[in-house]
Amino acid sequence: MKLLETLFEGLLWNSRLVVLFAVVASLGTAFVVFYIATIDAWFLVTHMGEYMSPQLTGDARADFRSAAITHVVEIIDGYLLASVMLIFSLGLYELFISKIEQAQASDRHSSVLMIRNLDDLKNRLAKVVLMILIVKFFEHALEMQFTDPLAMLEFAGGIALIGLALYLSHAGESKH
Repeated sequence: MKLLETLFEGLLWNSRLVVLFAVVASLGTAFVVFYIATIDAWFLVTHMGEYMSPQLTGDARADFRSAAITHVVEIIDGYLLASVMLIFSLGLYELFISKIEQAQASDRHSSVLMIRNLDDLKNRLAKVVLMILIVKFFEHALEMQFTDPLAMLEFAGGIALIGLALYLSHAGESKH
């Protein structure tokens, strides 16, 4: 009976290694999203010379500028999403598999990447997701048409709620 219990507990303990699939997939996804955002940034930079064109006037210049700002916001969004995937991958590994010794021994490690428990991982991910939502709000705000005072009031309410969310997320930090 003791042998069966030992074998079962060994199987149960080693079943945590299935998390490696999520770690590798999350890390791969992070690399892909970093790549996409970097290519987007490269194309944005290489096409900015068109902004100096003398043929670009009036509404065309304003449209080009608006599109460029929207692309910048999309690039930020991409890098933030890639960061979420990287933090998630590292956090899963540290929680279920093993501490990353190189991170512990390094004087260059970031406290963002040091995950001690599931709440740490959730809090770090929540903050980055909040930043992604703020960026998305900004992206939509760039396209808003303020046709009446109610639209302006709704926009102001959205900004106030973002401020409240940021305040509450930082207020929670000071209690720890």
